[in-house]
Amino acid sequence: MRITGDHSGLALKGRLDVRSAADARARLHRAVDGGQGDLVLDLAGLESWDATGLGVIMGTHRRAGRLGRRLVLRAVPAQLQRLLVATRLHRILAVEGTVPDAYGTSMPALGVAPPPMVAPSL
Repeated sequence: MRITGDHSGLALKGRLDVRSAADARARLHRAVDGGQGDLVLDLAGLESWDATGLGVIMGTHRRAGRLGRRLVLRAVPAQLQRLLVATRLHRILAVEGTVPDAYGTSMPALGVAPPPMVAPSL
């Protein structure tokens, strides 16, 4: 697993699985803690993820929300998009962009989740 970028955008390459989860979690949490606004994760280079890797993404999403930030997944590979749909996490996570499917055609992204609602102050 290789992670490059800064506090506003990171690119993940390789496999996000039980072997790489601890290092990935630490790097993603540092990025969330050290910045402001959206944190964009470019997943174009991500080959696969397992349940542990998905847990890292969800943990980062929750941490970002607690800090007033939003985690945005960009260029999610088709196989991983299907996993997000199967687990219904596409309704929670912000996903943008399009990805080529196995036939080289472009699949629409799952859509970007709206920003969290803030209760009006009285």
